[in-house]
Amino acid sequence: MTSPVAARIAATDIDAIAGATGRVTVFVTEDGKLDQAGRRVNKLTRGALERLKGSEAFGKLKPGESAEMAWPAGMAAEALQVVKLPKRPTAEQARKAGAALGKAKKGKDLLALAGNLKRVDEVILGIALRDYAFTDHKTGDDDPAGGDVTVMVSNPHEVETQQPGLRALAEGVFFTRDLVNAPSNVLTTTEFARQLEALRDLGLEVEVLDEEELEKLGMRTLLAVGQGSDSPSKVVVIQWKGGADEAPFALVGKGVVFDTGGISLKPAGGMEDMTMDMGGAGVVAGTMKTLALRKARANVVGLVGLVENMPDGRAQRPGDVVTSMKGDTIEVINTDAEGRLVLCDLMWYAQERFAPTGMVDLATLTGAIITGLGHENAGVFSNSNDLCNAFLKAAGTEGEGAWRMPLGAAYDKMLKSNIADMMNVGGRPAGSITAAQFLQRFVKDDCPWIHLDIAGVASTKTETTMAPKGASGWGVLALNRMIADKFES
Repeated sequence: MTSPVAARIAATDIDAIAGATGRVTVFVTEDGKLDQAGRRVNKLTRGALERLKGSEAFGKLKPGESAEMAWPAGMAAEALQVVKLPKRPTAEQARKAGAALGKAKKGKDLLALAGNLKRVDEVILGIALRDYAFTDHKTGDDDPAGGDVTVMVSNPHEVETQQPGLRALAEGVFFTRDLVNAPSNVLTTTEFARQLEALRDLGLEVEVLDEEELEKLGMRTLLAVGQGSDSPSKVVVIQWKGGADEAPFALVGKGVVFDTGGISLKPAGGMEDMTMDMGGAGVVAGTMKTLALRKARANVVGLVGLVENMPDGRAQRPGDVVTSMKGDTIEVINTDAEGRLVLCDLMWYAQERFAPTGMVDLATLTGAIITGLGHENAGVFSNSNDLCNAFLKAAGTEGEGAWRMPLGAAYDKMLKSNIADMMNVGGRPAGSITAAQFLQRFVKDDCPWIHLDIAGVASTKTETTMAPKGASGWGVLALNRMIADKFES
């Protein structure tokens, strides 16, 4: 698995600047004021830093953005990166600045001269999150995310105490990214379960339920999705018990390791992207890892349903009727609307077994949410204003786009079946909403619930501020913060 870079925190040593190799970064306030390290850099470069920060190009930079000088005179560094940042930046500005450093690093050593900069922890997190590359299946020696990071500050002890928490966040995000980026012939349902079992080393309790156990529990809708695959369907239950005796909060993730659409076969073009259809399970896994690493003072249970949706002689067909664990019958109109069949059994099981204080499910569920919100926001559906507002606040604080979508009884009519209790799809109109309405039927009246449709944000074709193209790790930071704010205060 990919590990985030561990920043070395050191006291500011201006005499070490000239000999630093790789990349050196200096922070300049909007009024152009230089700190002690900046003045030394300016002296070494014979005033080049002053000329740069006085240029029109630098003046147009927004907070968190940077300009670069290659092979600066008087320094051993390959590049000097000059970041415009207020002395007291917002968390978003500081993290954006760090991401710019992580993106530019490209395997080189980095020395960041942070001095008395506030929110240096956010800068370090931004470096770690952006300095990521998935190289498990590349045979070359170059590591675009290699190189050491040293951050010189005036208060090294204070900054050092923040590092375990920062690393826990980055480790969780990287775990999610690695899982979502992995090809499906490698990350099978069995391998996925094995990687989750390894989380026991962090103090998490992990159970793996096999098909025989799932059959006994009555999870027929989940099992029906995977019955056309040679990969066995599994449910993995991950518990973190960091609180007192209170009931846990539940995270539920769709883990379709590959989705062909089943008998309702997807078009060939772009089908290779369906390795990311386990994105919801990936976010649950990464969040649980973060909670364990930072020793969260809360009880949280993560449940993921691991299946593969394949067209086979045994695969479920359009027109089949399956019975959920709850006991409701479902007419399968489209076998490519399989994620909700996985989630409904998982959600019911979570409530029956754990009686959680609340529940969030995550899934790359519908293409319709991409049509509506693009790749900037996940769709948020909820039966609880309190829980939903807590999540939206957390997502906003962490810079993870999320937008609340409507629910309503009128949409239920679109799921009406002539031969069963409901259909698994309601047609093209309001496709994301009817999917959420379907899932709401499996939420008990007293359970606060959020459904997150992450189809547009789990993996992207272009880079984002905090991640290269591919898996983003969206959701780990927001869920971790919501749990900290709502259940650990």
